[in-house]
Amino acid sequence: MEPGEPREPREPGPGAGTAAAPRWEEAKTFHDNLAPKKKPKSPKPQNAVTIAVSSRALFRMDEEQRIYTEQGVEEYVRYQLEHENEPFSPGPAFPFVKALEAVNRRLRELYPESEDVFDIVLVTNNHAQVGVRLINSINHYDLTIERFCMTGGNSPICYLKAYHTNLYLSADAEKVQEAIDEGIAAATIFSPSRDVAVSQSQLRVAFDGDAVLFSDESERIVKAHGLDRFFEHEKVHENKPLAQGPLKGFLEALGRLQKKFYSKGLRLECPIRTYLVTARSAASSGARALKTLRSWGLETDEALFLAGAPKGPLLEKIRPHIFFDDQMFHVAGAQEMGTVAAHVPYGVAQTPRRTTPTKQATSAP
Repeated sequence: MEPGEPREPREPGPGAGTAAAPRWEEAKTFHDNLAPKKKPKSPKPQNAVTIAVSSRALFRMDEEQRIYTEQGVEEYVRYQLEHENEPFSPGPAFPFVKALEAVNRRLRELYPESEDVFDIVLVTNNHAQVGVRLINSINHYDLTIERFCMTGGNSPICYLKAYHTNLYLSADAEKVQEAIDEGIAAATIFSPSRDVAVSQSQLRVAFDGDAVLFSDESERIVKAHGLDRFFEHEKVHENKPLAQGPLKGFLEALGRLQKKFYSKGLRLECPIRTYLVTARSAASSGARALKTLRSWGLETDEALFLAGAPKGPLLEKIRPHIFFDDQMFHVAGAQEMGTVAAHVPYGVAQTPRRTTPTKQATSAP
């Protein structure tokens, strides 16, 4: 062969193609493992079940709250910036949010094109500069939270309707009351006194009945006339549905998602389970509660009528991700037994409302 003359292309030897294929597959797998995982596209708010969560509900911010209270907002912001690469520890709403995302994964497997999923929005009155630490924390725990609302010290409540919020959870009781007054389902969430393991594959939500799912009509009868008159009233009105309470719409949204699993023959494997946990007596006043749910086209998977017994021991067995009640007595009892409990400030059982203005900034942004 003369210098510079092009070489004849060589025929690949036997087995060369088959040898190259596994190497290519190995290289592709290695690259895919290095590449960041693509997160699902966020649904349109009007198509989804929107859960708005405050930063202090999602994460533990006790030290930051102390700095804000004792040293003011400037020192608070400075501290957050200095520690922005340190993820926050999980807060009381964290297991609930993880359970919502587990349900979303199942829904997307069954309905890849549907936007009828949970959409989690972080709603906080933090300043935008603090957002970097929140984003870093969300990415650290691999949470799918793409929508943020950071209002720089102002109340975020006015934005909740724009996000089509189905439920708002916060550690700030005044903001929760503000949301309830605006007709938005909301609750103040509390950390349990001790940690109890909850399901990683099934979302479990427990509701009180009166002044949570239902109106406070019956509680008003008890308060004004006593239990005997209440029992008489419920018997007479057994077939008259109660008016709706603040969280009826959230139960309705959960029921809608449950039916998507039922339609695929997965009722027994449904990753959402709901509970009615009420102080009502079954024989004396339970029928009206169940018939009210039926009249709405709703149901809970389990109904527990405790006839005034403490709710904490039953909740310890259920191990819900969250339990909603309108009475702090029951919230505290649930906390003691390791349940994440949320107070719904609605109805006659609440303490008298403030009649004088309060200082706007009473908690860390």
